[in-house]
Formats: sequence, structure tokens, C-alpha cells
Amino acid sequence: MNRDDARPLRSVVFAPGDDAEALASTRASGADSMVADLEEPQTPYPESERERGRKVAREFFDSLVPGELPLVFARVQPPSTGQTLKDLRAVMGPGLAGVLLPKVQGPADIHAAEALLTCMEVELVIEAGHTWIYPILETAQGLRLAYDIAVASRRVAYIGGAVSRFGDIHQALGYRWTAEGRETLFLRSKVLIDARAAGIRYPISGMWGGALDDEAGLRTWATELRNLGYYGMMLGDARLIPVVHEVFTPTAAEVAYWNDLVHLATAAEVTGEGPIVYGDPNQGEGHVVHIAHVGSARQNLEWAHALGLV
Repeated sequence: MNRDDARPLRSVVFAPGDDAEALASTRASGADSMVADLEEPQTPYPESERERGRKVAREFFDSLVPGELPLVFARVQPPSTGQTLKDLRAVMGPGLAGVLLPKVQGPADIHAAEALLTCMEVELVIEAGHTWIYPILETAQGLRLAYDIAVASRRVAYIGGAVSRFGDIHQALGYRWTAEGRETLFLRSKVLIDARAAGIRYPISGMWGGALDDEAGLRTWATELRNLGYYGMMLGDARLIPVVHEVFTPTAAEVAYWNDLVHLATAAEVTGEGPIVYGDPNQGEGHVVHIAHVGSARQNLEWAHALGLV
């Protein structure tokens, strides 16, 4: 598995990796993917609790069926702690889609994680390269080097501007979170460009820092992420999934439009007749169909197909 095999993930829902009930309910929530958090599921989290939590996580990961949704990731302690291998032994297996790597500073962190994953895959007789790496960009240095981090390994299949209200990224940059998000627009845009330049097909952002019952605020936030070019977002609560999935799912009208453009272009290629026009001339640029429009339509149909809509 590498980034070319990555599927769009509209929702990446976090659950404490030491709580069997929370893991089970998140698995059944309808999320596209979930994260079993072994790094900091609670505070304080002494080593004795970590050992107990790893046993809970091991039972959960042993119950997974490879290929079933949601895709399951694990957030492990970063290589700089010297504790990553302990966490990997609790989660590695055919049901683990990948690891979320926190507090990434640069490519060296990816190289270290890749070496550990390769050793574990050999030890457990898992296909080499099976396990993805999903770097979490929550340090100033990590944000600055987003492109270098994304190209550091073919295992890096997902990455994006991981905004949070009170988390490490807030500490690193010092912004004050607002529902409008102007304070993080630059970093979300910068990381998006870096991700796409690195070949990441479906960048993911997040999180929603407002009230859980503020559906209008959540919808506005998610819509801005989709408008920017993100395909999904991280979530701290499964109750947000329905709105988020709605926003990050192409509409029937969009799919029909993309299909129309592809069919018109295919017919024109056969007959050699043109130009191709579509819809109301008042649409301006959108009325006369060029090859770039068709390329975008085909790309969007791949996205819709991956979501099971086509």
C-alpha cells in the first residue's frame, strides 16, 4: 500500500485507545476511518496506565477484519520519545491501516517511523509497506516542512492542516481560535498546496473547535475546508459525522454534471466536431468546455467512485 492506494476519508474520528467501549462504539459509528489514540487518551497517563491501555488496544486490533470500514489508524508516541515500538506492538497487524505520527518536526521523524514499521512488518509477516504513515502537523517546524515530510516516504498517504482549538498546534503558533477560522486560513492553505504538490490525493484537515450542537457553525467550517480543496476532516466526536459526510460528499447534481462533460468530450473525440458547449452561455468560462474542465470532471468522478456514488 502506498499513497496511490489511498481512498478519500471524509471523517477521521478519534477514540481513546485504552477504552474498549469507546473503540467499539466509534467502530460502529459510520465513520470512514477512526483513530485509536495511544499517545494521550487521557491526562495524566503514567506508564502503568499505558501498559493497561496497550492490552485493551491489542484486543481491539485483533478483532479487526482487514478491508472492512472504517479504516483504523493508531496514534502512537513519536520516535523522539523512544516509546514508539511499545505502542506498535499493541496495534500492528493486518487490520491496522496506518499510524498517526504526532509532533512531527521533519523528514527524519518519518524515516524513523518507517524503519520501525518495516521491522514490525517483517517480524509479523505482513506485506512490506502495508502500513501507512499519517503525519500530524502540529509544530511550527512541521508546518514549515510539510512538503518535505509528505515526500519523505511512499507510506505517507494522508496529511493536512490539522487545526485544533487547544492542542499542540495552538501552542506552537499562539493563535486564538475562532469559528470563522481566519487565523488558520494561511496554514490550512499552505499545507494543502504542499500536500497536493507531494502527490497526496485526498488531504484532510480539522478539527471543529466549536460547540457540538452548533450544526450551522460546523457546516460552515466544513464547507470552507471542502471549498479550499480538502476531502475530509478530523473529528473528536462521532456525533459530527452526518454533517461532515454530507459536506464532503459530491451531490447528485455535481456527479451528473461531471458525467455530462465526460460524455460530451468522448463524443467530440469520436466525431472531431467542436467546440463543446454546455448549459447556459451566461455561465461564462463554464459554458465552453475545455480539456481542463474534462480533466477535472474525470478526477472528480474518481473521487465519487471511491465513495461508492458511481
